Amino acid sequence: MFAEGHIQTIIGYTLLILYLLTVLSLVLVVLLENRNPLKTISWVVILLFLPGIGLIVYFVFGQDNRRQRIISRRTYKRIMKPLYTDVVRQDKCLVHPAYQPLVNLINRNKQNPLLFGSEITCYTNGTEKFEALLREIKQAKHHIHLQYYIFADDEIGRTVKKALIEKAEEGVEVRVLYDDVGSWDVNKRFFKEMRNAGIEVYAFLRVALPVFSSKVNYRNHRKVVVIDGRTGFFGGMNIADRYLKGTSWGIWRDSHFKIEGKGVHGLQSAFLIDWYVASKKLIKGKTYYPDEKIFDNNIMQIVTSGPVGQWRAYLQAVTFSIANAKKYIYIQTPYFLPTEGLNQTLQTAAMGGVDVRLMLPKRSDTRTANMASRSFLDDMVRAGVKVYFFESGFLHAKLLVMDDMLTSIGSANIDFRSFEHNFEINAFIYQESFAKQMKKVFLDDMSQHCKQLIPSRWLKRPIPKRLAESFMRLFSPLL
Repeated sequence: MFAEGHIQTIIGYTLLILYLLTVLSLVLVVLLENRNPLKTISWVVILLFLPGIGLIVYFVFGQDNRRQRIISRRTYKRIMKPLYTDVVRQDKCLVHPAYQPLVNLINRNKQNPLLFGSEITCYTNGTEKFEALLREIKQAKHHIHLQYYIFADDEIGRTVKKALIEKAEEGVEVRVLYDDVGSWDVNKRFFKEMRNAGIEVYAFLRVALPVFSSKVNYRNHRKVVVIDGRTGFFGGMNIADRYLKGTSWGIWRDSHFKIEGKGVHGLQSAFLIDWYVASKKLIKGKTYYPDEKIFDNNIMQIVTSGPVGQWRAYLQAVTFSIANAKKYIYIQTPYFLPTEGLNQTLQTAAMGGVDVRLMLPKRSDTRTANMASRSFLDDMVRAGVKVYFFESGFLHAKLLVMDDMLTSIGSANIDFRSFEHNFEINAFIYQESFAKQMKKVFLDDMSQHCKQLIPSRWLKRPIPKRLAESFMRLFSPLL
């Protein structure tokens, strides 16, 4: 009995030592990766103070994939090549000199060219967006490429599915991508019905036991539709009834955009890259990039970003843009969890006299992220940033507009997840009239649905509340 107990004690101590060595090794790995300090501290805390669970959480959510490639350079270039053919004369594609460094930054990051002359239509509610989408789907002649983070099996989801099936039965090529985690609660029969009707359907980065890995943390948050290579949709709206019916506490305020013209080719290349990653099928050919007429005088760059690759393209572009703003910066975002660099850049702009306005939802669909967001506002208001809380429901719109010249629209939020973990897609648009149009959207929301945060009252909120918000801020890189 003594010998048996002695052996068990030795085994117990051995396992404990192995566990501690594993934890310490991972702590060293995290430190050597030279991540954002706040993110590093978060993982060190989790690994040291959550025995067992911390290891599982790290292996699922914490691994750094920056050095991985999900598509070969050769395949990437083959898909991107049509973007560089039939380019409009360079004298038409010259941006204001103040924004040329931003153009260079984006191009060096992602090799995304300037796309000239697209028509852009903005939808600020789900009814308008889905009416337009279904109308364009009905008119499709050759192909429909559809990609969403959430493709819900609800009333609008079934309506879109039916429209896609009808076009497939007419002989139109229909390809659908959905995110495996974003649409996790959707019964697989929903997508099987589309496959049985001749639609090609794939999940992006499928996560399933026993191959459950860090892929669960790296999700495709893009919402892109391309029809016949001539019409495209992208923005913040998924396919779900909430965008039409709102929430129990009010409207669901979001923004989505239709593009006609050369800008659609940027959406097309982004979809085809994701399609290759998910299906291993290379789609190419002039048919998918038809010649387009000039609709307007705007210039845009389509920026894709994700957790792979050395640089964080969207984060760099946003930070650079804000740092170089001269007059005003207006931001709408449902979640505000900025990196330390972006946090300081916004405060510096406000202290330098730039009119910085930040619009957030008063009530969020994610309580933990909402609490963490609040912890960043103390220094913001002290620096002179004007903060507005959207009170009519949930604000899910993503908008960055500045100086009546530059606008960024798309799927990315101002948070760690969009900057570092998600695959996102945004457009940077260099045009005065569009910037003024989106500025008006912001100001209309501000006057009709918002109340401005009063700094003197905000800074006096109860200490327990502030402590809870500060505690959640420790985990903001993981939310």
